[in-house]
Amino acid sequence: MTVKSPGTSPGTAVKIRYFAGARAAAGVTDEDLLLDASEPTVALVVSTIRERHGAQLGKVLAASSFLLDGVAVRDTSTRVPAGAQLDVLPPFAGG
Repeated sequence: MTVKSPGTSPGTAVKIRYFAGARAAAGVTDEDLLLDASEPTVALVVSTIRERHGAQLGKVLAASSFLLDGVAVRDTSTRVPAGAQLDVLPPFAGG
């Protein structure tokens, strides 16, 4: 999956927000992606951000849960509509 540069041909824009350990591993709090796919899935978005940020984020993603526009994702084959927001939520320690 390639990430398109703004100003190139149409793709699917997705906002990614990182929390806790995912934020630390990604090195950013959020980012906007323009994916070269008309109907990307959550799995494709996760794969793209893993490739973009490397192994440390990859480890966090493997244990993370995701919210797509505020709704928990149970199936990563779920389609991601244009303009969606995907939240990356790593496991949190409780107390």
